[in-house]
Amino acid sequence: MKGKMKLITFLLSITLIGAVLLVGCSAEGDETAAEPNDTDQADTTDDKNQDVDGNTLATVLDRGYVIVGGNNQLPGFGYLNSDGEYEGFDIDFAKTIAAALFDDPEAIEIRPLSAQERFTALQTGEIDLLIRNTTWTLDRDVALGTNFTPTTFYDGQGIMVRADSGITSIEELEGARIGVETGTTTESNLADEFRKYGITYEQVLFDDSDAVVEAYESGNIDAWTTDKSGLVSRQATMQEPSAHVILSESLSKEPLGPTVRHGDDQWFDIVKWVTLATIEAEELGITSANYEDFLDSEDPVIRRFMGDEGELGQMLGIEDDFAVRVIKHVGNYQEIYDRNLGPDTIFNLERGLNDLYTNGGILYSPPFR
Repeated sequence: MKGKMKLITFLLSITLIGAVLLVGCSAEGDETAAEPNDTDQADTTDDKNQDVDGNTLATVLDRGYVIVGGNNQLPGFGYLNSDGEYEGFDIDFAKTIAAALFDDPEAIEIRPLSAQERFTALQTGEIDLLIRNTTWTLDRDVALGTNFTPTTFYDGQGIMVRADSGITSIEELEGARIGVETGTTTESNLADEFRKYGITYEQVLFDDSDAVVEAYESGNIDAWTTDKSGLVSRQATMQEPSAHVILSESLSKEPLGPTVRHGDDQWFDIVKWVTLATIEAEELGITSANYEDFLDSEDPVIRRFMGDEGELGQMLGIEDDFAVRVIKHVGNYQEIYDRNLGPDTIFNLERGLNDLYTNGGILYSPPFR
């Protein structure tokens, strides 16, 4: 897998129109774990983690790579590029875990999962980690037996309609047929919001995002809804992007980030602090290009972060220089964001809330001490 974003040739000519306020992503197999990054996997149940509630770290280290549940249909976040390799914002965060543990960002296997499959795969131990545009909710955090680590992308649900429809607000969707991917929070969010405004509509469910987009582009539904990040991502791949608009309203809050199983605090802490390391590195000004300049720094905050002082990694059960490994191989938060979603991509998404708290956003890391 490669860190740089590759898009098929025809996408390079697409001009993405409209300003999106804040975008992120919620809307969201038993395959053989023979080799990392194996994209041609046979169905099996033989390689599930033996102890679902046990020591995930030991299982991963013994295996030699991390099995991550991801998306393969969402450009910019998780998808197969033209070379048949996984890349995107969520994929890069999966790589941070592999980098921290193995000093190798490629020591991962991405298992593409639908919105309906993802939690079962996590609960049963088929995957070690879920990073698939998944919204943090109380029900999922408690009833589904999952632990959400720090939010990597703050999003909100939106609705896309055709530009020539004249629709400019959700109130004008009375009686519309609206497409939704089943097994996502978008179903209940749509119902709640339209109930609040007294709007009647017909909900049309689809098994995956490809199906809902196909129905929308073919005219079988009047609108479709998912996280705004997902709308922007899919708009860029449509035959005529300028023929569609994303309504300005946000139907919900959609905090998205890595998710692990209940019952393994050590693994939860590892994923949590590896994720936070990307945010802390950006605040400290440490990048993949200059990290060597910070080695052997006299600043005690930097020394602890880089593993030159203290035993923070050992507290987690991993190497003290885990943050250096992450930044060296994958980069800080800004590098991950810009590489996949930033001004040099066709998405050109403003960071908004997904900026550091010092820049008007809400990204904030607790101290590394």
